Amino acid sequence: MTESTIISKVWNFAGVLRDDGVGYGDYLEQITYLLFLKMADEYSQPPYNRKTNIPDEFNWDSLTTKRGAELELHYNILLRELGKATGTLGQIFTKAQNKIQDPAKLLKVIDMINKEKWTMMDADVKGDIYEGLLEKNAEDTKSGAGQYFTPRALIRAMVECVQPKPSKSIADPACGTGGFFLAAYDYIVGNNKLDKGEKEFLKNKTFFGNEIVAGTRRMCLMNMFLHNIGEIDGESFISPNDALVSDGGDRYDYVLANPPFGKKSSMTITNEEGEQEKQDLSYNRQDFWATTSNKQLNFLQHIKTLLNVHGEAAVVLPDNVLFEGGAGETVRKELLKTAELHTILRLPTGIFYANGVKANVLFFDNKPASKDPWTKEVWVYDYRTNVHHTLKKKPLQLEDLRDFITLYSPDNRYKRQETWSEDQPEGRWRKFGYEDIIARDKTNLDIFWLKDKSLADLDNLPDPDVLANEIIENIEAGLESFREVAATLDNEV
Repeated sequence: MTESTIISKVWNFAGVLRDDGVGYGDYLEQITYLLFLKMADEYSQPPYNRKTNIPDEFNWDSLTTKRGAELELHYNILLRELGKATGTLGQIFTKAQNKIQDPAKLLKVIDMINKEKWTMMDADVKGDIYEGLLEKNAEDTKSGAGQYFTPRALIRAMVECVQPKPSKSIADPACGTGGFFLAAYDYIVGNNKLDKGEKEFLKNKTFFGNEIVAGTRRMCLMNMFLHNIGEIDGESFISPNDALVSDGGDRYDYVLANPPFGKKSSMTITNEEGEQEKQDLSYNRQDFWATTSNKQLNFLQHIKTLLNVHGEAAVVLPDNVLFEGGAGETVRKELLKTAELHTILRLPTGIFYANGVKANVLFFDNKPASKDPWTKEVWVYDYRTNVHHTLKKKPLQLEDLRDFITLYSPDNRYKRQETWSEDQPEGRWRKFGYEDIIARDKTNLDIFWLKDKSLADLDNLPDPDVLANEIIENIEAGLESFREVAATLDNEV
């Protein structure tokens, strides 16, 4: 079968099962389990002859020889038993459950996967099938899967700016389905002629991440595995632990990340009366500049810790990180001093699957200890004012960020040129000196200067659907702010 036929077949079955109440996320999980077993079976045979650590009674053949209720019962036992394994195998099957209750349809999915020789298929094809399912799953807003899916155009733009090099380590402490890893992998392969040692390093020693949600973690591992990263019988490079709890001591050359949305870290506890209540969770770490329950500020501090002395970071963070007082001001001042925060990309609304998000990308390089601040100037690119995107009709494309990538000047960012001036007030690219930023109230980095044309020119309003989405984004962002104020008041009472 042709590549397009295989992709079409996988997609069509997603639609069939959806009619039976099996959502994209559930279908994606079953595809993950079955694909892994089928590829493990292929790798156990010549010419590979690998040890897969899968017991014979739970291998691929054990599924293809059963039908009806016997198949359903065996599949349920298989999922439970393989979840007890160690390494990547155990991580793939952790908390695995069968969501296809009709044995006849389960058999059809097994047959569909059984007809292909997946190890012979190009990694790009397997990856495209799986990435397509991940994106479709992210579009299903009711499932909430979108919070684990960063727009691929944004990821690729960030990677093109950072330009990761071979034989360097890359970390993502909230890796979701692995989008940053895959983009970095593609960039390294596409821009370098790798020798044998570099290929081995890229496959097994480059990527490290954390993902606390079992279902998302398994999708990340499978996504990476289908792109030829990691070994079927190897150890998992994705930790199930909360990255913020402690400093594990490992340091990395690059950190590329989009930490989860939602401002507060919290935990549910049971009080003396037996009632459950949520309490804000703060991480008391010696390496942090400030103790706070603000999740993004904690991730920013943790990412700074993760970097090698000259490590580089590109991180998606919401607006509150740029302007919030208290711990926020402390973190910004320390970041400006101890690292070189050289670039901020202001992102438009309407590009994330979670509504109400106003976010930015912070690019900074770690530096050794110094009595003088490392940040001399911060360059800001405003791709938010007068920019309109929606997920369906006008999704963000890589070409939309091409101007930013060019002005970022990845090959030599010390030769940048502003597009803004007194004579060119519409320029989106502008630099601000360290002294100017420190003088701002609370060291506010939420910097903008362009005029919003829609406020001044009624003839220049965006399309009604874009306008409606912007209104929804603003209302939801406002509601989130009110919730945070209410939570603070509740804690004080």
